[in-house]
Amino acid sequence: MKSNVGGIDKILRILVGIALIAWALLGGPVWAWIGILPLATGLMGWCPAYLLIGVNTCPAKRN
Repeated sequence: MKSNVGGIDKILRILVGIALIAWALLGGPVWAWIGILPLATGLMGWCPAYLLIGVNTCPAKRN
Protein backbone atom coordinates (compact mmCIF):
# COMPACT_ATOMS: atom_id res chain seq x y z
CA MET A 1 0.00 0.00 0.00
CA LYS A 2 1.59 3.21 -1.18
CA SER A 3 0.69 6.28 0.90
CA ASN A 4 -1.91 8.54 -0.69
CA VAL A 5 -2.91 10.65 2.34
CA GLY A 6 -0.50 13.31 3.52
CA GLY A 7 -0.02 16.58 5.35
CA ILE A 8 -3.05 18.53 6.44
CA ASP A 9 -5.36 15.82 5.08
CA LYS A 10 -3.85 13.30 7.50
CA ILE A 11 -4.10 15.68 10.49
CA LEU A 12 -7.73 16.55 9.72
CA ARG A 13 -8.70 12.89 9.35
CA ILE A 14 -7.16 12.04 12.73
CA LEU A 15 -8.81 15.00 14.49
CA VAL A 16 -12.23 14.38 12.96
CA GLY A 17 -11.98 10.66 13.74
CA ILE A 18 -11.10 11.30 17.38
CA ALA A 19 -13.89 13.88 17.72
CA LEU A 20 -16.52 11.54 16.27
CA ILE A 21 -15.42 8.60 18.43
CA ALA A 22 -15.43 10.81 21.54
CA TRP A 23 -18.94 11.99 20.65
CA ALA A 24 -20.11 8.38 20.27
CA LEU A 25 -18.55 7.45 23.62
CA LEU A 26 -20.25 10.40 25.31
CA GLY A 27 -23.71 9.32 24.22
CA GLY A 28 -23.84 10.64 20.67
CA PRO A 29 -25.63 8.86 17.84
CA VAL A 30 -24.55 5.40 16.75
CA TRP A 31 -23.43 6.72 13.35
CA ALA A 32 -20.68 8.73 15.11
CA TRP A 33 -18.70 5.47 15.28
CA ILE A 34 -17.94 6.10 11.61
CA GLY A 35 -15.08 8.16 13.07
CA ILE A 36 -13.10 4.92 13.12
CA LEU A 37 -12.66 5.20 9.35
CA PRO A 38 -11.05 8.65 9.11
CA LEU A 39 -8.94 7.87 12.18
CA ALA A 40 -7.67 4.62 10.65
CA THR A 41 -6.98 6.12 7.22
CA GLY A 42 -5.22 9.09 8.80
CA LEU A 43 -3.01 6.86 10.94
CA MET A 44 -2.22 4.48 8.07
CA GLY A 45 -1.70 7.25 5.51
CA TRP A 46 -3.67 5.29 2.94
CA CYS A 47 -7.28 5.70 1.82
CA PRO A 48 -8.94 3.07 -0.41
CA ALA A 49 -11.48 5.61 -1.68
CA TYR A 50 -8.63 7.88 -2.85
CA LEU A 51 -7.18 4.91 -4.72
CA LEU A 52 -10.48 4.33 -6.52
CA ILE A 53 -10.90 7.95 -7.62
CA GLY A 54 -7.22 8.61 -8.30
CA VAL A 55 -6.57 11.22 -5.60
CA ASN A 56 -3.20 11.57 -3.86
CA THR A 57 -2.51 14.29 -1.26
CA CYS A 58 1.02 13.13 -0.47
CA PRO A 59 3.76 15.48 -1.57
CA ALA A 60 5.83 14.30 -4.53
CA LYS A 61 8.93 12.41 -3.45
CA ARG A 62 12.19 13.70 -4.82
CA ASN A 63 15.17 11.50 -5.64
